[in-house]
Amino acid sequence: MIVTDASEEQALHEIGQIVADVLQRMGKAIEPGLTTRELDAMGLRWLTEAGARSAPQVMYKFPGATCISINHEVAHGIPGDTVIQAGDLVNIDVSAEKNGFFGDTGTSFCVGEPTPGQQRLLQAGRDILALAMEVATAEAKINEIGRVISDTARERGYTFIRNLGSHGVGRSLHEAPKFIAPYYDRKDKRRLKKGMVITIEPFISTGAQQVSEAADGWTLFTSPRFQTVQFEHSMIITEGKPIVLTLPPQN
Repeated sequence: MIVTDASEEQALHEIGQIVADVLQRMGKAIEPGLTTRELDAMGLRWLTEAGARSAPQVMYKFPGATCISINHEVAHGIPGDTVIQAGDLVNIDVSAEKNGFFGDTGTSFCVGEPTPGQQRLLQAGRDILALAMEVATAEAKINEIGRVISDTARERGYTFIRNLGSHGVGRSLHEAPKFIAPYYDRKDKRRLKKGMVITIEPFISTGAQQVSEAADGWTLFTSPRFQTVQFEHSMIITEGKPIVLTLPPQN
């Protein structure tokens, strides 16, 4: 969507802060022995208390309120009986709707103390998202986002998941601009517009380049020998820095 007035921006800020808060609270709640179903139930409760509805459930009848993916599960993991263990990389993606507006955010967490390799991977994911956001300005070519993601990942010694991209958001969970590639696509002539609402969500990996879909029809995964992280924000495009809608609340 393109934001046209202050009331729309305020509504986007509201849902953005809700999903950011729920994501942060879920991250703090992660501990060994907890099942992903139990963690998801917490997220659902906090969304409901804030007057929001799970976007994956509303839009796609997803069998969970949030997406929780562990280790080589990269995205769209279904909450269930999986027991979280020390050393796991857990990705939580929280997206929700309130009053017709959608927010979308995600973060990867390490359960307990990360190994040096996990710490470097997590930091690379955060850095790559921040650098990609720097080029997200009005009238910039959309493919510059992918250029930054892919170039920086390679510079850091990592790969990126080519078949998962960023997207428009706002009045729906996924809308125009559809599939913002995480690599430089010279054929993509689209440009960002002032007021446009998008996500940026690079998936950075120790070697994987593609995800496959599991038999459950939802979970996207790589080979178990790879570790992959994702960090995601929703934002409004301006002539300068984007307005980030999903920054964690400052307590």
